[in-house]
Amino acid sequence: MSRTRWRLGLGATAFLVAAGLVPAPAHAEDVTDYAIAVDPAAKGAKIDDTMYGVFFEDINRAADGGLYAELLQNRSFEYSTADNSSYTPLTSWTVSGAGQVVSDDGSLNERNRTYLSLTAGSSVTNAGYNTGIHVDEGKKYDFSVWARADAGTALTVSLQDTDGTLATAREVAVTKSGWAQYKATFTATRTSSNGRLTVASSAAAALDMVSLFPRDTYRGEPNGLRKDLAEKIAALHPGFVRFPGGCLVNTGSMEDYSAASGWQRKRSYQWKDTVGPVEQRATNANFWGYNQSYGLGYYEYFRLSEDIGAMPLPVVPALVTGCGQNKAVVDEALLKRHIQDTLDLIEFANGPANSTWGKVRARMGHAKPFHLTHIEVGNEENLPNEFFARFKEFRAAIQAKYPDIQVISNSGPDDSGSTFDTAWQLNKDAKVDMVDEHYYNSPQWFLQNNDRYDSYDRSGPKVFLGEYASQGNTFKNALTEAAFMTGLERNADVVKLASYAPLFANEDYVQWRPDLIWFNNHASWNSANYEVQKLFMTNVGDRVVPSTATGTPSLLAPITGAVGLSTWATTAAYDDVQVTGADGKTLLTDDFSGDASQWTHTGGGSWSVQDGQYVQTDVNAENTMVSAGDPSWHDYDLKAKATKKAGKEGFLVAFGVKDTGNYYWWNIGGWNNTQSAVEQAVDGGKSTLISKAGSVETGRTYDIDVKVRGRQVTLYLDGQEWGSFTDDKPAEPFRQVVTKDQKTGDLIVKVVNAQNAAARTAIDLGGAKVASRARVTTLAAGPDAVNSETATAVAPVQSTFDGVAGKFSYTFPANSVTFLRIRQR
Repeated sequence: MSRTRWRLGLGATAFLVAAGLVPAPAHAEDVTDYAIAVDPAAKGAKIDDTMYGVFFEDINRAADGGLYAELLQNRSFEYSTADNSSYTPLTSWTVSGAGQVVSDDGSLNERNRTYLSLTAGSSVTNAGYNTGIHVDEGKKYDFSVWARADAGTALTVSLQDTDGTLATAREVAVTKSGWAQYKATFTATRTSSNGRLTVASSAAAALDMVSLFPRDTYRGEPNGLRKDLAEKIAALHPGFVRFPGGCLVNTGSMEDYSAASGWQRKRSYQWKDTVGPVEQRATNANFWGYNQSYGLGYYEYFRLSEDIGAMPLPVVPALVTGCGQNKAVVDEALLKRHIQDTLDLIEFANGPANSTWGKVRARMGHAKPFHLTHIEVGNEENLPNEFFARFKEFRAAIQAKYPDIQVISNSGPDDSGSTFDTAWQLNKDAKVDMVDEHYYNSPQWFLQNNDRYDSYDRSGPKVFLGEYASQGNTFKNALTEAAFMTGLERNADVVKLASYAPLFANEDYVQWRPDLIWFNNHASWNSANYEVQKLFMTNVGDRVVPSTATGTPSLLAPITGAVGLSTWATTAAYDDVQVTGADGKTLLTDDFSGDASQWTHTGGGSWSVQDGQYVQTDVNAENTMVSAGDPSWHDYDLKAKATKKAGKEGFLVAFGVKDTGNYYWWNIGGWNNTQSAVEQAVDGGKSTLISKAGSVETGRTYDIDVKVRGRQVTLYLDGQEWGSFTDDKPAEPFRQVVTKDQKTGDLIVKVVNAQNAAARTAIDLGGAKVASRARVTTLAAGPDAVNSETATAVAPVQSTFDGVAGKFSYTFPANSVTFLRIRQR
């Protein structure tokens, strides 16, 4: 997962076509005419069965409290301030009477280092996740606990909520002075989402690994997966499952969890921590701000992949941290240990049951191999040279022992820029098999970049689009992603794998938006984006059938808008702002010798005129925009003087400002004062148009000059040209691709119409002999529609169309994704 920051909120709700690039939104009854021409005799790219998959990272409580079916939170009393500053070993627990968490020689084992010591007559109650423990009337729930009591004791275990008992209490006799596991089963007498589990002890006792699992897990697996969430993954029929990260892989210490390392609690995700009996698996701090128990570990990921018929695709640390940490670990012995761990992982997955690590897999219940074919080294490393030096050592070791394993590299956290370019060149020079690209961009970017892979080198490394999403869960966002996916399929000879990210979000524990599947402790629901992904995944086809389409008529108008000033986690002063038209006419001038009445404050922070300067004084405020002028301005020069006073970053000068969510700004000294860039905001979603490394000096005054001419912008810093760009790429709302299903012979015509006008389309099948009836699947909704727990605004509708011929017409609804499956005779 990328740590790229989105400047107006990660949950920006939609796309808005840039003024002048495509027609303004039309009334729903309006129609735009298009034509699609298909060439069935031509041979397009082959599409692999693994084209689309899913990426599972433990973010937004996706594992504990999510896909992992355990109902108790902090079951092993291992929570710590290393996970989250608000945590204690008793987080989610309430002790009645006397009890304390202990870490001493009497622990359950050296990797499960804390336990609860209860005095006689005391009890402890767990609150679960969200509103509590969810149980369904008539369903069975399996309780277990590791306990010891010197004199023996009876544990009374009960389930209740504020309305009373949820199941008949169970009594468990602790008969041993040493640690042993004890079990009981509950049958829920009514349904509740607010349950609590209480364990009371008649005598002094030690407790650890207190657990409650629904019997009804996915495929009935013990230590299993929450059924509804796993079923939603399975319903996608993904070709692969990428796991476990993301930022979990390339952040934190690369040491192990042992006395020798000082029991590191902020480690990269290391697979050996996550296999074997659950009570012996190491705990760890999750990068996203909570604890991960590793009850859901590598074995469970492999099992899930196998169960749903998907290719497992694990990611291992490359010993270069990313996601804002950006350090290369220089320790040859540690590097060799991680390389050996990776070789051991392949043996765990594929080795015979009598091999060292195959034996571990077999003891866990799976004697047969998992048939691992791909492995990825690293994730979004921002130090491409350091990363690649280590990657080559991993690849050489893997290829020497397992030549059939495909080793995947990556290109950093962004879709372009110096890191991306350097990484790609290194990958090309070394003839890497496949490169993982990640990007989270505005909906407009996805409409503008359908052709991204048209020009990629067909003889170079293949592309794994491992993480991507537009910035929201509205249907508009899903539409723009669908439009982009037609370009992925058209270029299936280059783009071999693609997965939306992230996969899951627990609505009460969100670190990242948008997400594909949302849930709480009792329900789950598909986002609009999920419905698009499912439609594409379940109708891929085996080969692209070349086709062409006309575009949306458009008239390129100049960039228009007012001007603005802003800061981000910085205090800064502005002076001598001038806006001059291309004809020399003064549009605005302000030396702040009086007040700031020409400026409208639309962001955060605190602005005031001080000593003839306009100053933003809140060093913590982000996006503090003030704007002035007329949104209809075009072809002008904006000049200003800017001085950073204090804080983490530099300053921002905006132009083409239409409103709070639609503008361009030159972000000088952004990203913790490491680079400058021009970003375009479209309805809050951001894309970077041009960027360069560089920083801003505190106390120094900079002269800024932005020249806007038509759709070209040239930027000057202290009189020197810093850069320029031309924003003239249309955000084309009408996209299509045609594929063929070899098994059925169907032509699958896939059309995305991401605008508020219907698309009346003449379709020419190029002489193909076809049946007159097509099966139609349509996703259509209002552009701002979202799915929720209680409302499903975006869902597929099945129908038939009887007007198919060699040449026919079809009107695709406004704001829709439509798949026509046409049988060839």
